[in-house]
Amino acid sequence: MKSVSFALAGLLCAGLFNTAAAAGKTGAEVGQSCVMCHGENGLSSMPGTPSLAGQSEIYLSSQLKQFRDGKRHNEVMNVIAKPLSDAEIDAVSAWFAQFEVVLKKR
Repeated sequence: MKSVSFALAGLLCAGLFNTAAAAGKTGAEVGQSCVMCHGENGLSSMPGTPSLAGQSEIYLSSQLKQFRDGKRHNEVMNVIAKPLSDAEIDAVSAWFAQFEVVLKKR
């Protein structure tokens, strides 16, 4: 019985450690893998690639989780999102959502 308790405690600690480690990674750090396609601070200049800056945090999080879980399909995004934890997705979604995009006529 003691070995089962120690095993459960070890699993619990490992889970808490992984969550804490992921939570310690900032959205800016997670977002570095996004800038090649989505642009610096999420302002894309590539045709067919959406800007992430100023998007709703809930929307970004939902889309990343769908890519990660295979519910939404894109060759590149499925690979990039696959290793992301919920905490990392939340952090990077909050990072891009913090930016305000202002539109003006030329």
